[in-house]
Amino acid sequence: MSHKRGKVLVDNKFAGVIEEREGLFIFKYEESYLKLEGALAVSLTLPLRSAPYQQKTMFPFFDGLIPEGWLLNIIEGHWKMNPRDRMGLLLLACKDCIGNVSVEAL
Repeated sequence: MSHKRGKVLVDNKFAGVIEEREGLFIFKYEESYLKLEGALAVSLTLPLRSAPYQQKTMFPFFDGLIPEGWLLNIIEGHWKMNPRDRMGLLLLACKDCIGNVSVEAL
């Protein structure tokens, strides 16, 4: 089974790591980020905490960062991506997102 990881940035600060491992999606805030004064949560659904978040499907917030429509079609065609590979699409297409959160492949 594949293991994919991405570095999550909030306002260009390393906030945590998202990964897909053994059929689970895991997001964990970086401890040093949690200690920053004024640290912002990635989303309202992923409030700041030291314990990792885990679930069997992509977190809705991160899934919402993945392009849709014609842009998704271009990405799928150009990079031969499977539209069901949500983690692969997140790592490929979300380095420069609208808003203050971005994801870079590790």
